[in-house]
Amino acid sequence: MKRIVLLVLVVLVSMVLSGCGYNTLQTKEEGVFKAWADVESTLQRRADLIPNLVETVKGYAKHEQETLQGVIEARAKASSVQISPADLSNPAAMQQLQEAQGGLSSALSRLLLVVERYPDLKANQNFLDLQSQLEGTENRINVARQRYNEAVSGFNGSIRRFPANLTNNFILHLERKEYFKAEEGAKEVPKVSF
Repeated sequence: MKRIVLLVLVVLVSMVLSGCGYNTLQTKEEGVFKAWADVESTLQRRADLIPNLVETVKGYAKHEQETLQGVIEARAKASSVQISPADLSNPAAMQQLQEAQGGLSSALSRLLLVVERYPDLKANQNFLDLQSQLEGTENRINVARQRYNEAVSGFNGSIRRFPANLTNNFILHLERKEYFKAEEGAKEVPKVSF
């Protein structure tokens, strides 16, 4: 009789532990870290392309030094702001990163406006290739941000749902992760004038 009670107890304990969400929460948190690494990798790709773009434009637009210097400084600032996986729960750190990346995007936009003044540059194959790579990278950044936010959504939902929330509250103590948010003013429609 004791063996049957012990066997039933083992079966019940294993069923309870398999449904507690411990492994699921660990896996989802790793998914958030992986998605964040993808965002960082794509941001690094953009930062790596910028010096080539700047050098190509420099050859044509020697007197546009202020704009080129702005792009270089924005790249340096964006590259200096690093977020570790531990900072993904820190709203201030995420805001700082987003501001630095927003400054870089703004500087690149100004650079591309300068390029409009140089028809020879716009026809230069090196520039066209770099511009195409930069546009593709911007799209990759957007996709990586979306995937990161999806991973954060899944993780944040998991730590709040029963029974995994009990496992998190009593054993893991994992913190809610921050979403990658739009830049200030992104809701406003840009004005286009010719």
